[in-house]
Parts: sequence; C-alpha cells; structure tokens
Amino acid sequence: MKFNPDEWKRKAHENFEEAWHEGPSVLTPAGHAGTYPSRAYKRAQPHPIFATINRLRETYLSLGFDEAENPVIIEEQDIYRQFGPEAMAVLDRVFYLGGLPRPNVGIARKQLDEINEILMSHKNPHIHQESGPAGQPHAHYQQMTKEIEEHLRETLHAYKKAEIDGDELTYELAKVLGVDDALVVHILDAVFPEFRALVPESSRSTLRSHMTSGWFMTLGSIWDKTPLPIRMFSVDRCFRREQAEGPTRLMTYHSASCIVAGEDVTNDEGKAVSEALLSAFGYTDFRFQPDEKRSKYYMPDSQTEVYARHPVHGWVEVATFGMYSPSALAEYGIGVPVMNLGLGVERLAMIAYNANDVRQLCFPQFFPRPLTDREILRAVHLREEPQTPEGKHLAAAIARTAFAHATEQGPCAFDAWAGTLEDLKLKVIVEETESNAKLLGPACANEIFVHEGSVLGVPDVEKWKQIRTEGVTTGITYLSAVSALAAARIEEAARCGKAVTVQVKMAKLPSDINLKIEEYAMRFITDNKKKIDVRGPIFLAVRSVIEN
Repeated sequence: MKFNPDEWKRKAHENFEEAWHEGPSVLTPAGHAGTYPSRAYKRAQPHPIFATINRLRETYLSLGFDEAENPVIIEEQDIYRQFGPEAMAVLDRVFYLGGLPRPNVGIARKQLDEINEILMSHKNPHIHQESGPAGQPHAHYQQMTKEIEEHLRETLHAYKKAEIDGDELTYELAKVLGVDDALVVHILDAVFPEFRALVPESSRSTLRSHMTSGWFMTLGSIWDKTPLPIRMFSVDRCFRREQAEGPTRLMTYHSASCIVAGEDVTNDEGKAVSEALLSAFGYTDFRFQPDEKRSKYYMPDSQTEVYARHPVHGWVEVATFGMYSPSALAEYGIGVPVMNLGLGVERLAMIAYNANDVRQLCFPQFFPRPLTDREILRAVHLREEPQTPEGKHLAAAIARTAFAHATEQGPCAFDAWAGTLEDLKLKVIVEETESNAKLLGPACANEIFVHEGSVLGVPDVEKWKQIRTEGVTTGITYLSAVSALAAARIEEAARCGKAVTVQVKMAKLPSDINLKIEEYAMRFITDNKKKIDVRGPIFLAVRSVIEN
C-alpha cells in the first residue's frame, strides 16, 4: 500500500529502532494467490521446432551464410530437370496443386425466371413500408430489367474468363442485382447447381518436397551475377506425401539447408560446414560415411551422411551433404561446382528435446502432457477471500485466535478482531456454543498437499509423513481457508451495514473448506484416476457484532 515518506522519515529520526520494527505495516497482506508457491513467475515456453530454427538461423548467419527464401511451388518439369531418371520416384512423394475449375454457367430464360421468383419472394431489409398508396407491395426486391439481365450475363462471363476472382463473385453479383450478399449466396445455390457439382482438377505444379528444388532455381538466377563463392542458407517447410504419418515422419517438415557455390568448392566444404554448424548444438565429434541412397542430383560418391556424437545421446545421424551433379546444374545454366547440405529440423529437435514421437513434439496441443504436482498446486485456490487490507488482517486474526484456543471446551467465545471494516465499526468473535465440544474440529490443522497428482488434506502425523515429505504444499490449511471464507462473508455483510455469523461444519468436498480447483487440473486428476480427498471435521463458528 502507499505510505507517507515524510511521516516515516520523521519516525525514523525520532526512534529508528521502533520505526524499523513497524516497517511491515506498510505491506498489503497478500491473498492466497499472491503467496508462494501459488505466486510464480513462469517463463513462456517457445515451441521446440521454432526454437531450433532460431538457433540454426543464428548459427548460419554467424558462419557468414546469407539467408534466402526459395520457391515453394515447383513445376513438374523442374523435377524432371533436377532429378533426371529419378523424377518419377520423387513425384510419387510430392503433392500436386489442384483447384476448382471455373464453371460454364448457363443463364437461359429458365434461370432468369428462377432468379426473379427468388427476388420477388424475399423482403428487402432496407424498405420498411409494407405497401404503397395503390396497395402495391414495395417491401420485396424488384424483378430484373433487361439491362440487369444483360449485366448479369456479362458478370458471369467475366468470372468464367477469370477476370473476376471467386471470392469477389458474390459481391459483384450483389451489385448487379441490387440485393444483399446473403441472397446472392441463396441464388447461386438454388439456381446454379454447377457450382456444387465442381470437382477439383490437378495442375502440373507441385509443393516443394526437397529444398534442393528451390536451390537450383535460385542459383540459376544469381550464380553469374554474384561474387563467388556464394554461401546461402534457408530454413523452411517442405512437403512430402507420405503413405502415413508416424513417430518419425510428417507430411510437412522443416529443412535447414545451405549451399556453397564456387570454382574451388569440393565435398570437404560439407564436412567443414557440418562441424561448424553442429558444434553450436553441443556435438563434439563427427564421422562421415557414404549415403547408400545415391540421389541422382548429386555427383557419384559425393552423397555423405553426417554422424555426430553428443555428450548425452551418443552417435546420431543428423545431416546429409553432397556435390550437385553438373548434369543437373547444366539444366539451369549453372557453371560452377555446388555443395549442398541439409538436415531435418524436426530430427535435430527430437534429439535435443529427448522426444520419441515427432507428432507429439510438433503438435503438443493434441497430446496433453501430464501436469506436475507443482503445476496442480497452482490450480488450487481459495473460492472466497476478503478484498480489503482490513479484511485480510481480519482473516489472519480469525485463524490466529482460533488456533490459539483450538482445544478450549464450549461453550466459549474469544474476541478475534475489532476495528472498522467498510466504514462499519465491528467486533469479530470466534465461538463454540455447544457444551463438551472443542472450539475447533480436529481437521482444522490439516494442510493441503499435492502428491503424485492427487490433492490431499493431511495432518502433521507420522501416518502421513510420506505425503508431507514427497508432496508439495499449497500453503493452505483447512483453518486458513475457512478463516478467509469467514472474513470475506463478514466484509460483504459490512458493505450492507449488517452483522453475520459464518459456520463451517463437516468437510466432504473442496468447496466445503472454501477451495476451488481449476477445471483443467480437475480434468487431469479425474482422467488419470487420481484423488481429491479433503474430508474432515472443521466446526468453526465466527460471528461479527456491530459496535455503536
């Protein structure tokens, strides 16, 4: 809370020791959510794939490679130019791009009559008068004139010739007919079944399945217009039509690829780049062995697999490099040797994050991870808490007084607090009105712990030592929870100028002791057959009294 620095300066000068001890009085008492461990600063989590991409980009840039964006849409003829006899096998794994053809929409007299019928049966929302002076209806749309009919034909013909885009057709027809867009959608559906009968047709354009496809096109444009050697990299998506996705395969993946082009470039560039690039990810040793796949766009015996040793994961295959075949380079007029290296970002991320399933790594939202005990405890809150500083002091006073006199036999009553709350002067009493009953039930000292996914209220006794030792505490006792409830109810009643009595007896559910568990944690607990057990006898009674 705010305080007067001049006043505190005066206090310190008059009696430093006394002022120092009063220092905590300027703090606003925290509600449960503001106390540790519920109070936490959590670092936002980057996606593992994009975190790996960022590290790769930074490393490539630090090695002097310029960043490029290669074409994503590759024509089928380019696949034949690059892969030669292998093209058919490659094309078996690519996605062809398709689209709906433009329908040849007929607009004969029959269609015009159907449109007119729809226009006359639908009200115009911009006209509110139901009939004119002569009794003629004006609230409906009007029939098309000859001029509008001709304009309608011209618009549909322009759509067929691709002069009007598909997403503009509804708007253009609405302008021609002078009607609402929603009515045009109805007309298209009812009068022109050709639109619903359309079947996608494939083009000869494909989605890039290898970053190599883009490198040939990029190098073909710049190799003789740029100082040599050329060093470039690109980290981007590729698309591969797998038979099925699995733990190690996705239909879309990220390739971190680079090229070095120049007169004196050899396959040793691949080894040097591999070590420089992968050492930034903690790999300490490297070995290179021929790749048995022998892709035809690489020179014979140049395609090489990179194995790197990681301190944790041991030897793993992480990259492939090779020298582009002059036969493929010649198709694009490229006249210098080119080394190409590529690695799969997802594979590198799986190693770095100890993942067993690439689908779970890339799409964690579809694979809910288990909540830790600490994450669950931060989902456990008090349902009701006082809002004012005085109310928070009141809650602490109720708990303190009740705990001090917990074993007193009733009938008994103890003053817990006196002061002004919401401009109302109050006294608050903790009491037990029945004979031969203690002020508090035995469960009031129980504390809420989270242990192996279960939320449990346990006392500090030997029987529950394992839970209290291995579990994590929420910092909430039954007594602190119900004291906050009592203070909140007293504060609320004070706003209305009233006194109130709050009594809590047996606890069976979390709500009985003023607990709320967030829905996501409840779902995890129930889905994993964990427990919530906060049963126990509370028997706390608190009463507020208005003082004149």
